[in-house]
Amino acid sequence: MRLLPTLLMATGLAIAPLASIAQDLTDERIKELALQAIRENPQIIMEALQILEAEQSAAQTQAQAEVLNNERQLLERDSNAPVLGNPDGDVTVVEFFDYNCPYCKRAMAEVQGLLEGDENVRLVYREWPILGDGSVFAAKAALAAREQGKYEEFHWALMGMQERADEASVMRIATDIGLDVERLRADMDTAEIEEHIATSMRLTQALGFNGTPSFVIGDNLVPGFVEEEQLRTIVEKVREAAE
Repeated sequence: MRLLPTLLMATGLAIAPLASIAQDLTDERIKELALQAIRENPQIIMEALQILEAEQSAAQTQAQAEVLNNERQLLERDSNAPVLGNPDGDVTVVEFFDYNCPYCKRAMAEVQGLLEGDENVRLVYREWPILGDGSVFAAKAALAAREQGKYEEFHWALMGMQERADEASVMRIATDIGLDVERLRADMDTAEIEEHIATSMRLTQALGFNGTPSFVIGDNLVPGFVEEEQLRTIVEKVREAAE
């Protein structure tokens, strides 16, 4: 029971006072002492929960730092991930997104503003289709568009459409921007596309992301919608730290 040691710490029934008689205390007796202390001082429940939350937060931060260290090359330099902006830029922004995510659509203008205002940003896109079959179809179609040199154009068009992304709407947009849809369908069924999506799923789980959009900028994990100004501030801090 993870909460019990924390309760003992919060109540003062911790290791030091019990050290001399620890051998005489059974697990049941320790629980009785903890419950007695709780009844006498109910506020310690909140104190214990705060201690536990702080421990969990510290553990998560450490785990995320290890993932960033171990997976940096894959996050920023995966040859199987589309790169927009300046391919040789000095700061890399990684965005995990879903074409059916309304917050991703809102973030589109913020990301575009960042790219337009900073010519030294690399933007790595990781398709993370978590909102249904339509999202998966759209992600595969977008990645397949790389074979026809139209990923970026297709991406912005899919992000900009008002309706839900599904097979019909995605293929209509593909036709509108001049993609060969028969070739597109054929190119969607490749190991590279499956690998890209699987890698996105693994990375987001390891980083603790639970929704789209989610950004990685240097050592900064930024979940959720973010405005251009905040993106720019983080980019500048990463740039300054590297100097």
